[in-house]
Amino acid sequence: MSKEEKRRLGNQVLEMFDHAYSNYMEHAYPADELMPLTCRGRVRGQEPSRGDVDDALGKFSLTLIDTLDTLVVLNKTKEFEEAVKKVIKDVNLDNDIVVSVFETNIRVLGGLLGGHSVAIMLKEKGEHMQWYNGELLHMAKELGYKLLPAFNTTSGLPYPRVNLKFGVRHPEARTGTETDTCTACAGTLILEFAALSRFTGTSIFEEYARKALDFIWEKRQRSSNLVGVTINIHTGDWVRKDSGVGAGIDSYYEYLLKAYVLLGDDSFLERFNTHYDAIMRYISQPPLLLDVHIHKPMLNARTWMDSLLAFFPGLQVLKGDIRPAIETHEMLYQVIKKHNFLPEAFTTDFRVHWAQHPLRPEFAESTYFLYKATGDPYYLEVGKTLIENLNKYARVPCGFAAMKDVRTGSHEDRMDSFFLAEMFKYLYLLFADKEDMIFDIEDYIFTTEAHLLPLWLSTTNQTISKKNTTTEYTELDDSNFDWTCPNTQILFPNDPMFAQSIREPLKNVVDKSCPRGISRAEESLGSGPKPPLRARDFMASNPEHLEILKKMGVSLIHLKDGRVQLVQHAVQAASSLDAEDGLRFMQEMIELSSQQQKEQQLPPRAVQIVSHPFFGRVVLTAGPAQFGMDLSKHKSGTRGFVVTIKPYNGCSEITNSEAVKEKIALMQRGQCMFAEKARNIQKAGAIGGIVIDDNEGSSSDTAPLFQMAGDGKNTDDITIPMLFLFNKEGNIILDAIREYEAVEVLLSDKAKDRDLEMENMDQKLSENDSHKQNSEEASSASQDVAAVSEEPEGESSDVTDPDSLSPAHADSDSVSISDQDSYTPGTDEASTPEPACMQGDNQPQEQKTETESNSKVNWDNKVQPMESILADWNEDIEAFEMMEKDEL
Repeated sequence: MSKEEKRRLGNQVLEMFDHAYSNYMEHAYPADELMPLTCRGRVRGQEPSRGDVDDALGKFSLTLIDTLDTLVVLNKTKEFEEAVKKVIKDVNLDNDIVVSVFETNIRVLGGLLGGHSVAIMLKEKGEHMQWYNGELLHMAKELGYKLLPAFNTTSGLPYPRVNLKFGVRHPEARTGTETDTCTACAGTLILEFAALSRFTGTSIFEEYARKALDFIWEKRQRSSNLVGVTINIHTGDWVRKDSGVGAGIDSYYEYLLKAYVLLGDDSFLERFNTHYDAIMRYISQPPLLLDVHIHKPMLNARTWMDSLLAFFPGLQVLKGDIRPAIETHEMLYQVIKKHNFLPEAFTTDFRVHWAQHPLRPEFAESTYFLYKATGDPYYLEVGKTLIENLNKYARVPCGFAAMKDVRTGSHEDRMDSFFLAEMFKYLYLLFADKEDMIFDIEDYIFTTEAHLLPLWLSTTNQTISKKNTTTEYTELDDSNFDWTCPNTQILFPNDPMFAQSIREPLKNVVDKSCPRGISRAEESLGSGPKPPLRARDFMASNPEHLEILKKMGVSLIHLKDGRVQLVQHAVQAASSLDAEDGLRFMQEMIELSSQQQKEQQLPPRAVQIVSHPFFGRVVLTAGPAQFGMDLSKHKSGTRGFVVTIKPYNGCSEITNSEAVKEKIALMQRGQCMFAEKARNIQKAGAIGGIVIDDNEGSSSDTAPLFQMAGDGKNTDDITIPMLFLFNKEGNIILDAIREYEAVEVLLSDKAKDRDLEMENMDQKLSENDSHKQNSEEASSASQDVAAVSEEPEGESSDVTDPDSLSPAHADSDSVSISDQDSYTPGTDEASTPEPACMQGDNQPQEQKTETESNSKVNWDNKVQPMESILADWNEDIEAFEMMEKDEL
């Protein structure tokens, strides 16, 4: 990549940051976060609760504090000076509000310390911040003391939440009853707390953070050297016993290594290396990183990965283990190329598991570190792709909006503070040369929120003894550990194609293959026994499969109705290992059952406003119809101007047919069947129809996605596409008609690229229209789809397929499946079924339909007594049950 291209991309990052930051300051400040679709601030208590996500909000101007040191990295020293003055003048840390200890530490305490670090650096240079006198540090110390009450436990592990004003145990605190916390929540404190102690000379903060880390280390599973996801803060018992490098654990590992870098204590590196050896032994299944059970690490705990593990290649670079970092990063990049963004979770065969993407920066972070390590310009091209996707799919008039569903391109009214704190920092540093920076970034270490802490803290105010406590817990073989990372100039001296040679075998891993990962047992045995039978491969008519089932303690019973029932008794298995395989097989069957039921549902569709001044930037999630044109088979969709029909309910002959001809008709739900409405507007010459819910205030944010069913008759005569919008989304189109009259929309299976050419032309003609879209609010697919037929007003809805409304339940002892020749797994929640192996992007839709119809699974609810299963397996059963409820 030429220097000019790098500089152009660096400048583009600066422009994107300005767009996000200026809109936050204009429309949201002093609120914690910007809501970019409705152009207003998110104030906790004034918006519908989002659950745990809102625990990051504390009415302390979160986004501004989180962005402070980003301003200096991007050479915006004037804006930084103004921002610091605002924080000092406006921010109140004494609010009666319950916040997450973890989020407040990494975002707010880290933001204040990062701001202080660069402020004193600028002051020392003599040009800026000459008035600064440590005000941000005083605020950080005040906040540190407000977090300390959370550590009032016998274990030293902090409570997950604390009241900023009243602490934990106070009668008015409204918190302190929790018993569990995540490993990352308790283990991601040492950098900020130690920095606060070193800056201020007050040792108590570092002492508390070290005690929490010591306790987690002591409670690790001794045989596997792994830690679980959640732990009881009073007893130290593991609550969730699965282990990985993603959500719930991720930054615990990160902070062990970085604590050694910042503080120089050998014990932190020894602990990290011990864990890292276990991760590479059990969790790493190149290019995948799969969760396992801490007590039985040969047993995978999930068939999917979450997006937070994207930070791990960057951590491997810091460790000096370049090859697996390149492999995992390349796999993640292939997923991004398929979906434009990294879904919150995706399966081992790279299908969407959770479809949202809140503009997370972890992949950009790993891209930056890999470029620094290899110097390979390939990673500049990766960064360029990230920039293009953000501008094409996430950019809206008031900032950048999170993706509610990467499959349809629909947005969520959300722009998290970490987007400004991390994403633009890593992207700018990726393209910046040394002369573009006003300070040396190598003098600092990044926290998990990308805040900057100076390395000179390691020799300042060392109030803590550097006694190596790790050896008290375990005898370590020092020969396994590198005390320095390899010099990359030596690593790639004669082979500049080194990184490419590692990536090459993986470049088609998502589209053209279905990697399942090599089982650890199989790997250790070389060409020995075959890997265990997987549920997705099971064929009820295959004698060899039936023999394997018998060996695993699984018996097959043919029922009178043609189904077969599978029942497992661990005591009947040939060995304990076979019983373990049988338990996993049954659990996989349960997961596939859930997938199959969801596969019977149609996926969400998209209504995209493409006319001036929207140009495709507003994408509304729409419910599909079980009749009319199948938009998934017409990739171009249906495009046209919208018009409101008369009568508005569409239940009789259309009286304004001249206006409706060649247009997309808008009508209200109610008073007749959906199919009747479709026939009436089709007769009037409409090319498509949108039904708007008549229930005031309904929204896809809070309601299950609505699926329009037919009227029980043959609907082959309906050839136009029909979509359903909830009231809130429908009003966005109606408001646009009132304001702009001519409104053109695109009905499709997923959002298409914005009309950039028209947009640029329009910007020249009217530059002042960009602020007229405060009413835009795109929403997306909820994950439950109900097929409902409309009936005349006053009567209850007729559920055409009651079974589709509530998933069947089966336990790990007993399941029933249809007797069939093959068993094809379904897809993730409400997504379009995909063939398990795809050749390129253009897989035939007919094959998808066939897969769906041939793979229906009926499950029996018979329950076997748990006592019949050996006590040895209880632990695994608990872990499997927890997987069913698993959340990020």
